[in-house]
Amino acid sequence: MLFLTKSDYEKMLAHCKEGLPNEACGLIGGVVEGEKQYVKKVYLLTNMDESNEHFSMDPKEQLAAVKDMRKNGYVPLGNFHSHPESPSRPSEEDKRLAYDSKANYLILSLMEADNPVLNAFRVDEEKQVTKEKLVIS
Repeated sequence: MLFLTKSDYEKMLAHCKEGLPNEACGLIGGVVEGEKQYVKKVYLLTNMDESNEHFSMDPKEQLAAVKDMRKNGYVPLGNFHSHPESPSRPSEEDKRLAYDSKANYLILSLMEADNPVLNAFRVDEEKQVTKEKLVIS
């Protein structure tokens, strides 16, 4: 189960809206307590691809985010990206590029401008997708 604060959700949503018409992306870091994962910081990164169909995170920004996580005692919990024109579910490319079966892959659909949808997923080694329980409070 993944816990995200309302303010971090709003930060993520604003970043994804600002990135339109392209996909936006970032990392999430936090703490793990048993089966519960708590997002403590959202890292807003640049989509180097400048595309509405895929993303590549800026490597320098990724490294800075990981260093900041270590400094603050957080662990990498996963990443997020937006789907400007498609539902909140992993695309075939998302599944193909999912490299860590322990990571949370958050997808924020902006398909309906007034009804954004955020979901969290896990993708195993066989590329099977499982929806994670996401609590925003």
